[in-house]
Amino acid sequence: MRPGFVRVAKVTTALAALLFSLTFRAGALAAAASAPPTPSLDVAAERYRPQLTSAVEQCLADVKSMRARMLANDLEGAQRAWIAARVGWERAEVFTSGFTSELDAEIDAWPSAVSGFHFIEARLFGARRADAIAATDALIFHLTDLRLKVRDTRLTGQGMLEGAAKLAYEIGESKADGGESRFSGTSIDDMRNNVDGIDAAYQLVFAAALEARDPALAQALRTKIMALRSQLQAANLAAVDGDQVRHTSEELVLSFQRAAPALHLDRPSLSDLAQQ
Repeated sequence: MRPGFVRVAKVTTALAALLFSLTFRAGALAAAASAPPTPSLDVAAERYRPQLTSAVEQCLADVKSMRARMLANDLEGAQRAWIAARVGWERAEVFTSGFTSELDAEIDAWPSAVSGFHFIEARLFGARRADAIAATDALIFHLTDLRLKVRDTRLTGQGMLEGAAKLAYEIGESKADGGESRFSGTSIDDMRNNVDGIDAAYQLVFAAALEARDPALAQALRTKIMALRSQLQAANLAAVDGDQVRHTSEELVLSFQRAAPALHLDRPSLSDLAQQ
């Protein structure tokens, strides 16, 4: 066989091998892109449970302390306990928004509250009366139910994404104009704690996977969370730019929706919120 022919044959063989390798890799990538959701995000969601459990336990303990202060006719002590209980509750709303919306309505309905936190708030801070024992007992009952659901509910990546997106939407659409906790004057703290909850859910459940699959989108989403947090660092609610907060929260929701395909999840839907 002629030397030139041998060289050509070797090159042809090498090219064929390279083409086969590239074709195989392309097929593998395509298969990975179209693969069904993997359980990895459901596993990652479990990293959120200890923080969620701590938030709900703290909330329940503070509500029980509030009840004790009411029985002692200690109005200021009951007010302080109410404010303290809100921290854990607002941080846990990623879970309640994504998994137990019916309990959210029992615990935290507003502005026309006939039970839950905001009915008690109106008595403690509006009427300045420590006389909401029955409503507090009902709140303790529902928070105890929430504690059981936190323990027993299977956390999923899809549910966590739904909860984070819905809570982000609520911050801009419902809370930025006038606030949620008007009698106590702690509406800005409600929103700050909501953002803390969203950030914790993102960091613990989604950040690593999204950074691996779409680094630019991961950075954009993180930037939106930080921007929202920065906008809520105003001295008080009156100093918050409601339009800016609303715009950033909408952008954050869109970022969560854009992240869904990269995470092999369904885009979170806000249809139930829009109908409220």
